[in-house]
Amino acid sequence: MLKIALALAFALVGGAIALNLWRLITGPSALDRILALDTLYVNAIALLVLLGIHLDSALYFEAALLIAMMGFVGTVALCKYLLRGDIIE
Repeated sequence: MLKIALALAFALVGGAIALNLWRLITGPSALDRILALDTLYVNAIALLVLLGIHLDSALYFEAALLIAMMGFVGTVALCKYLLRGDIIE
């Protein structure tokens, strides 16, 4: 039962990543692209967690935590740059 659920989850997260990449490439504005990039981080985290469950390894969970931290910082920096024109005041 777990293998079927993991296969379905891999397919759904893979589809979500493909849609995020499409929005990232063809987004009409910079804000749409930032939102697509942020969602891509979340989907990458989900993919790593699923891979960690599938391979029964804790290494992927640590990688997911690192991507979460870097994704948050990157999104905040990009938004601040768009709002103010600089990142560090």
